[in-house]
Amino acid sequence: MKAVKAIATYRRMRTQPLWRLLASDKGPVVIALLQSHLYENERSLPASMLYERIERELETLQSQGDAFPQTAQSYVANWLADGFLVRHFPQSSTEEEYELSTAAEEAIRFVSGMEQPHSAATESRLALVIQALVKLAEDTDDNQSRRIERLLNEHERISREIDTIKKGHMHVLSAASALERIREIISLADDLAGDFHRVRDKFEQLNRSLRERLMDDEGNRGEVLGSIFAGMDLISESDAGRTFNAFWQLLTDHEQSATLDQALGSVMSREFINDLDNKDRRFLLRITRTLLDQGTAVHGIMQTFAKSLNRFVRSREYLKQRRLNQLLKEAHSAALALKDKIKTTDDIRYSLELTSSRVRSLSQLLLYDPSLRALQEGMNEGDAPSIDLESVGALVAESEIDFRTLKANVRNVLEMVSQASVGKVLEQYPATQGLGSVVGLIALGSRHGYTSQSRETVTWTGNDEVKRRAQIQKLFFVRERIDELV
Repeated sequence: MKAVKAIATYRRMRTQPLWRLLASDKGPVVIALLQSHLYENERSLPASMLYERIERELETLQSQGDAFPQTAQSYVANWLADGFLVRHFPQSSTEEEYELSTAAEEAIRFVSGMEQPHSAATESRLALVIQALVKLAEDTDDNQSRRIERLLNEHERISREIDTIKKGHMHVLSAASALERIREIISLADDLAGDFHRVRDKFEQLNRSLRERLMDDEGNRGEVLGSIFAGMDLISESDAGRTFNAFWQLLTDHEQSATLDQALGSVMSREFINDLDNKDRRFLLRITRTLLDQGTAVHGIMQTFAKSLNRFVRSREYLKQRRLNQLLKEAHSAALALKDKIKTTDDIRYSLELTSSRVRSLSQLLLYDPSLRALQEGMNEGDAPSIDLESVGALVAESEIDFRTLKANVRNVLEMVSQASVGKVLEQYPATQGLGSVVGLIALGSRHGYTSQSRETVTWTGNDEVKRRAQIQKLFFVRERIDELV
């Protein structure tokens, strides 16, 4: 029975995108193309850029004798339908963007792992397992005396090690062992970055299931509906939401971030790093930015789902969708009841007029000609205004936010620290434009920084010399994105 169950499970998995991509005849080509353009460097590309790059790759393959008769757009559409790609429409964007699906990322990591497999039973992997088990045992021990005894033993061990170092006997990890550990860290960090896609998929499934429950709920005040009207954020309150929020708070914690940056800087200065290839060194240098970028994207998706679900319920749009769902079910039930009574060849004496849209040719559209609305007498010169350059500068300073100065202030702060909030920037550089400077920093943080769940209090002095303060959502500027503030 166990084998029968396993066979049924594997047959079901065989139809899923991950296995179909690995088993496809064109799998090596598809995996290589997706890895080159949507995994190693960029993780998301606009449609036009992806089409252009894939088209160049196809031309190269065709020149080598490989048969790829379709266009790049056709192949991308097929990969999207097969579940290898995900398409989304970013706000304020003029075109759609593509990124790898969770299945495609797992396939790429699996194949890459086959090319460079881990050494069997490495010391670093065993040390990670032992440390994790020891930490778990200590953190779950509720015996006060045992915990104190362990801390005292640890204190004695640290003291002995300090004495040993002072005597000149210091154990330094060998270059081979250090390389083994850093490669294991890179592998774990890469898997961690890939976990964001799985979290995003969970949020999408949760959002879809909540909407389905709203449609299927026949009551006036169902569980999901009542929770939303009561102000509960069902996406954030879910198991996946709570887990991700805890991870996000740890990732955006100033102390943890500073510790990570300091440790990363120390490791990158060691000699054994020169033995790593360029790909691994580049990954280590961008690890903080990669985690923050992907975490920010997932956090934004979670917030979008929560807001759209709340808006969907409070706008009463769900009532229309529920009514449409009920009508479809009634029509389906009526069709099933009549299927044995009426044959497909019977005349039911009913005609249905199909709706149609009016189709017009593009040649019927007239182009706009600006000359038709031009003035016949031309443009007249106006009188010179009675205002000097200093007055213009003062008016601009009062009416527009000085983003150039604000960007320079943020860059100066990030040269001293690796991460700074809006409040920290205002502590170093007071708001010269009052509330305008605060609003400008919030706009820059939303565009070039990262959003946190916590809040902070900012203070400024207005033109009337009155000191004011306000609570805002905490926004972080990080040194990895300092080039964007130019």
